Amino acid sequence: MKLANLLMERRINMNLRSRTKDEAVRELLEMIPSEGLHLDIETILKSIREREEVENTSYGRGFAFPHARTDAVREMYILMGVSRNGLEDKTVDGVPVHVICLLLTPSTIAKLYLQTLSGLATFARGEGTLDRILAAGSQADLIRLVAETNVTVDKELMVKDVMRHKVATVTPDDSLKEVANRMFRYRLSVVAVIDASGRMLGVIDDRDLIKAALPDYKALISNLNYSIDVEPFEELLKKEDKIKVAQLFREEYEVATPETKIIEVAAMMIFKDIHRVFVTEDDRLVGVLQRKDIVNMVIRG
Repeated sequence: MKLANLLMERRINMNLRSRTKDEAVRELLEMIPSEGLHLDIETILKSIREREEVENTSYGRGFAFPHARTDAVREMYILMGVSRNGLEDKTVDGVPVHVICLLLTPSTIAKLYLQTLSGLATFARGEGTLDRILAAGSQADLIRLVAETNVTVDKELMVKDVMRHKVATVTPDDSLKEVANRMFRYRLSVVAVIDASGRMLGVIDDRDLIKAALPDYKALISNLNYSIDVEPFEELLKKEDKIKVAQLFREEYEVATPETKIIEVAAMMIFKDIHRVFVTEDDRLVGVLQRKDIVNMVIRG
């Protein structure tokens, strides 16, 4: 099914008056009563705000995707609004939010809800999409713009619907210090190792860094009286700019493709007790799916 087929002109506001995302959500919800439908707006707003407290739905690139699963609605609603001047809320990339895509579904709908969110995000990632939306003169023009992208909502929930597209990476020539800096900056325990063309080569994690400082860790465990002549972490700090990723990274990691079914990846994560899989296309790294993403996006919604 094409994403454009889910959009309705009467549920698109091409000139939002609101100055904040919260105000914009309420302004969009006010379009529903004009259709003769009566919804508990305050209950819906509460659900949306609770979801925002869990994670800010401002996506970047000028888009925000506030959403909620709530029993206050009996069908799925996609409401879109365009702010010509941009909203005042802070954003992850400093680009003001110009496009609000509000998605509401009953608690009983999960798959279509996630796939629709994924489709909207795919649409937003298109080069120049924001400029084309701001240039659109009518609701029909905006729907036509979505249709031209051929973004679809799939029948099955795939890895591409939930995965993170931004992945922290290093190259074999990067130093141990650069790895540690990336881990600290993004609060990560593992980073992917890629070559100049983006092809995935392996992974390096916090355990690998500690092992670099304690190459004789097995002797330490087996003999508590094992003598160490120097402080290992201090010595590692002296060499952190010289030790390269090529000396430490491992080639053992789990991968999936964007088209892999989520249920297959979830089963593999449980069976192998792993926290993440890297997503590749033709050996090139395109994303990562973490176990907590399945909990946050699929189970919690």
